[in-house]
Amino acid sequence: MTKYLIGNWKMQLNEAESEALAKEVVRLWAGQGAEKPDAVVVICPSHMALEECAKSVKGTPVALGAQDVFWEDKGAYTGEISPKTLKELGCEYCIVGHSERRQYLGESDEMVNKKTLALLRHDITPIICVGETMEERSGGRRDAVVISQVRSALAGVKPVGNQRVIVAYEPRWVIGTGKAVSPEDAAEMHHLILGTLHEMLPSDVVEDRCAVIYGGAVDSKNLAGFLAMDVIRGALVGGASLKPQEVAGMAEVMVDTKK
Repeated sequence: MTKYLIGNWKMQLNEAESEALAKEVVRLWAGQGAEKPDAVVVICPSHMALEECAKSVKGTPVALGAQDVFWEDKGAYTGEISPKTLKELGCEYCIVGHSERRQYLGESDEMVNKKTLALLRHDITPIICVGETMEERSGGRRDAVVISQVRSALAGVKPVGNQRVIVAYEPRWVIGTGKAVSPEDAAEMHHLILGTLHEMLPSDVVEDRCAVIYGGAVDSKNLAGFLAMDVIRGALVGGASLKPQEVAGMAEVMVDTKK
């Protein structure tokens, strides 16, 4: 069963720093990664660094992802990047609906859905971020909010061929705090998301080509606890993914987790 370690570098590094980090991740992981095809390591640098990072990971077990995309292939959309361009750059994955984009840039569920559909048209795997705010959790709306986000993101989605979908549960109130939820709490939400996927997609598609992962204050010290939960298939990592030794350590934890 495929597991995913996805590093979101956000807007933390310049182009040269991103290239150096990509090369170091490759150096540390290439040997073991080549022997473990079911343990997928993905780096998601900023758009400006995608081309150089693509060169660094080409032909290695490290895959390239982007942090965002627009839903049209071309047009008068100043400042945006198209799925076609991402595909040409070598991106296999792309994050959509991250909590920071929802919070700071007003990204809506409808926009996330459009981006998801656009990525799948180009055979790029969407990493769909869902999660509740503290206000929503405290108000007893956690489950309803997350189910609604999943349903909206996947409206009209029908994966074909080898197309895959990843859903990342990232409670919005955790992002940037350094404090993760408990593995048991995360697993409860993963079961909820997985159940929603089964309601929307054929069972064989969900079982073979969908994965639910956890995001929010993950590092090499707590990753094993999350992966010990059968329903959690990996992690979307922020700050820890900027440290190559941490990436390698987390990748090793992922390989050592038997399920």
